Amino acid sequence: MRYPSLLLLCAASVLAQSEPTTLLQGSRTITSDRITASESYQSYASTQTISSSASSSSVNSSMSIIPAVNTTDTDPFPTRLTGTNVRNDTATGTATSAAPTNIRPCNGYVEYCDRSYSNITYVAAHNSPFVQVNSAAANQDFDIFSQLNDGIRMLQGQTHMYNGELRYCHTSCDLLNAGTVEEYLTNATKWLDKNLYDVITILIGNSDFVNVTDYVQPIINSGIEKYLYEPPKIPMGLDDWPTIGNLILSQKRVILFMDYMANQTQVPYMLDEFSQLWETPFSPTSPEFPCTQQRPPDLSDKDAKGRMYMANHNLNVNVSLAGLSLLVPNTIEIDATNSNDTNSAQALGTNVDNCTGEYSKWNRPPNFLLVDYYNRGTLNGTVFAAAAEANNVTYRNQSCCGQNTNAAGKVAPGAGLALATVLCAAALII
Repeated sequence: MRYPSLLLLCAASVLAQSEPTTLLQGSRTITSDRITASESYQSYASTQTISSSASSSSVNSSMSIIPAVNTTDTDPFPTRLTGTNVRNDTATGTATSAAPTNIRPCNGYVEYCDRSYSNITYVAAHNSPFVQVNSAAANQDFDIFSQLNDGIRMLQGQTHMYNGELRYCHTSCDLLNAGTVEEYLTNATKWLDKNLYDVITILIGNSDFVNVTDYVQPIINSGIEKYLYEPPKIPMGLDDWPTIGNLILSQKRVILFMDYMANQTQVPYMLDEFSQLWETPFSPTSPEFPCTQQRPPDLSDKDAKGRMYMANHNLNVNVSLAGLSLLVPNTIEIDATNSNDTNSAQALGTNVDNCTGEYSKWNRPPNFLLVDYYNRGTLNGTVFAAAAEANNVTYRNQSCCGQNTNAAGKVAPGAGLALATVLCAAALII
């Protein structure tokens, strides 16, 4: 068989859009999109203070924003933010703070302006760049512009070094190649240039464990460097982060994390993920979604409570054929998985409740909700409704989702199944 990876992807495309079936077992495994590397986790015996004007998390109250590009937005952002600057758990919102008087929303809500970055629940696009119709290796329906316009505030994706160039590829660039890191970050920069009052997070999966300095030139070339936040200390604890308003006023509106091989001494704006953010079990195939800490391993509950965390809420199915294995999104269950219902065990709303409730050891919502196909759910926008509930704000039912997109959009499942079947037949013939 000349192209086993192609055959596996074709089979996965069929199975991911079909009813559950018995899968063949193989011995060769294509690794999951979120890899484990216990030897690459960083830990700090003490906090390191960085002496740099660029790393300051405070801003002068007299600062004002000078737009980077011409904009039709004529509503000025207030240079004074009101309300107490004390972190409240996202479950309780700003109930103990003075009522905000800003007319300009921060990340869509005036309530967020005085909240710390670590005191908000954000919806994260799992494998954000992987948009390809009828491909089981895809994780999203719409491109980065629509994702951000719809309210996605964390962009996650895995990168690989391919022919000497950093690219966003799903497991292998032979399966799904979504373009270069530079191209993707350039698009993020274009969006930031036109949306002056939003803060986003980018989580880079360094799947090939390349040196962090290899990412510097694509970052510089993309133009996003000017927006990257440099923290005043390593690592940043839960209470150390600046407010969303401060990040906007200083125009350091991108928090950039890397899962493995980050070195903040070498590249101060590339933050090590796992010393400042932990995750629930990743690539889950069970709809139970336990709110338990998995990565980094051996993290004490005390230390976990002192940093942000992400709930991996993307349901997968394992497809095995001809000795190959691949985890792909379970699109059959995606509507139930992305629901904001709190009565269904697998729903996103229930997951947030389980993390937040009185019987949870964390007693606060996740900071990031990592989802596949964010636009799908029992209703459009249910993932954003779940986040709004966690943030104690009212979700504004905007025209979600994907109204402004360069992506091809969704295709009826039947069409995808038919095309996948044809591709599988072609792979077998080859």
